[in-house]
Amino acid sequence: MNNFNNILLASHGTTGSEAAVSYALSLCQGGTSLHHLVVVPEFWKGMMGDDWLNNGVSRDRFARYLESELGRETDQHIQNVRERAESAGVQYQHEIHVGEPYECLIAISERQPFDIAVIGSTRPKGTAGLNSKMTLHKLSGHLSTPLLIVPYPTQ
Repeated sequence: MNNFNNILLASHGTTGSEAAVSYALSLCQGGTSLHHLVVVPEFWKGMMGDDWLNNGVSRDRFARYLESELGRETDQHIQNVRERAESAGVQYQHEIHVGEPYECLIAISERQPFDIAVIGSTRPKGTAGLNSKMTLHKLSGHLSTPLLIVPYPTQ
């Protein structure tokens, strides 16, 4: 039996973070509050494709498209986690930050007390996809909440 009443979940929709969502929800009991942090990593700010977008109109159009797609994917992920939490009787709230994932996690844990923070592990080498990993050595000694890293799921 666990005593987690207030869980901080950091996830953004990748396979590893989906494992964290499932595990965090398995820790929840009636009355548990799940605070979902979605971090849009800093590197998205520089995804303008300047090497092939050689005029301002094309760059602006691409930026709006990229922002729209990123927003749609983020909204879809939040809705999925919200539905899963609510169907499990868990109180759900979320917030979205742009920045370095470790900085955002530290800032939230300093602002509000949590019983545990749950994140997914990095994807294994050779696994396709974007790797927006948490910088664990920068969390060490700065995170005021116990941290649980959920292993990457095996197929």
